[in-house]
Amino acid sequence: MRTKTILFALGLTILVLAGAGLVRAQSIGWSLMNWKVRHDFPGVKRITPAETAAWLKDKNRPQPVLLDVRTQAEYDVSHIAGARRIEPGADVSALKLPHDRPIVTYCSVGYRSGALAKKLQEAGYKNVQNMSGSIFQWANEGRPIEHDRHGVKKVHPYNGMWGKLLDADLRADVPDAGKER
Repeated sequence: MRTKTILFALGLTILVLAGAGLVRAQSIGWSLMNWKVRHDFPGVKRITPAETAAWLKDKNRPQPVLLDVRTQAEYDVSHIAGARRIEPGADVSALKLPHDRPIVTYCSVGYRSGALAKKLQEAGYKNVQNMSGSIFQWANEGRPIEHDRHGVKKVHPYNGMWGKLLDADLRADVPDAGKER
């Protein structure tokens, strides 16, 4: 309970300072989100979007299975090429992958994919990494995303609060994305 109180107070302070133009809310938001993912999933290895992109380009290295841990509506707006969608909270026993095959999980910001990565590790998958910053950071860094195998420029913002971690010009205009979840 104390951690939640501290985080709430810190979040409120950030909002006040951001409103006054004294801090850049997005960078503070990323710091808090990355801390939360590391805190809640300490045993899950992380990989950056840059490291993931380099790995995907390196055809001499066994390619990872990319698991997009977002809803169908989010995936339908855009995703990383070759990603396989898996429902957040899904039962990992449905995955039919060799337990030693490399896996990289991602979602919007890294939390839902961190939870899935933890479940995969607990199920015996040996080489699982969660992409820090997930598709929001991937897109913010200018990396390619697609829909129906065509390049696109927009990402589903998840909701009104978390969507602020995505650069404004990359946020898709989708129904219900402004609602808090």
